[in-house]
Amino acid sequence: MMKKAMILAAGRGERMRPLTDTTPKPLLEIGGKPLIVWHIEKLAKAGFKEIVINIAHLGYMIPEALGDGSKWGVKLLYSDEQKGGGLESAGGIVKALPLLGNEQFLVVNGDVWCDYEFDKSFELGEGILAHLILVPNPEHNVSGDFDLQKGMVTSEGKARYTFSGIGYYSPSLFKWLEHGKRALGEVLRDTMKHDAVSGEIYNGVWRDIGTPERLEEINNLLNK
Repeated sequence: MMKKAMILAAGRGERMRPLTDTTPKPLLEIGGKPLIVWHIEKLAKAGFKEIVINIAHLGYMIPEALGDGSKWGVKLLYSDEQKGGGLESAGGIVKALPLLGNEQFLVVNGDVWCDYEFDKSFELGEGILAHLILVPNPEHNVSGDFDLQKGMVTSEGKARYTFSGIGYYSPSLFKWLEHGKRALGEVLRDTMKHDAVSGEIYNGVWRDIGTPERLEEINNLLNK
């Protein structure tokens, strides 16, 4: 049973400007509460006890807003990337490994909104280092990211899907990587060559809140 999860919350949010000039993207409100709070509430409901949040752009505002997590019955731990700037997704996970520990963990992008139910009891298969939640391609990513063949994710193939930003990982995937900026996509693609990335398709509600237009769209949806 997993105990820990990580919310990636260090991005600059360039496409979300000017909103992110004064507010870190995870604190932008959806349905009357910060985007990141939706994740915290769902993770707490799923039984996760410790949640690691990495912070960079205007990062100090996030712990000021969220505190230690006691409000939701969880422990929030912060991995601070403010000094050198954001380390990108894989780099952020590598830096946070001491907080994440030696057991498998869940990671979710701080800028997605979905009704996917996080699974604390999920276990990676033998020899599998990552399990990705894929979704049908949205309008802004029509060519997709990866294919799924017999339960294994590959960067080759025609039937493309979009990576949701939600995944279950073994710390072994990251602990050999050097500290520094590194994208998660390149790490996953290298790992796929060794048939070590499994996946599944999620057909529920999922939104990438990457632009002011998409933020307005999801708020309109929730208001209905």
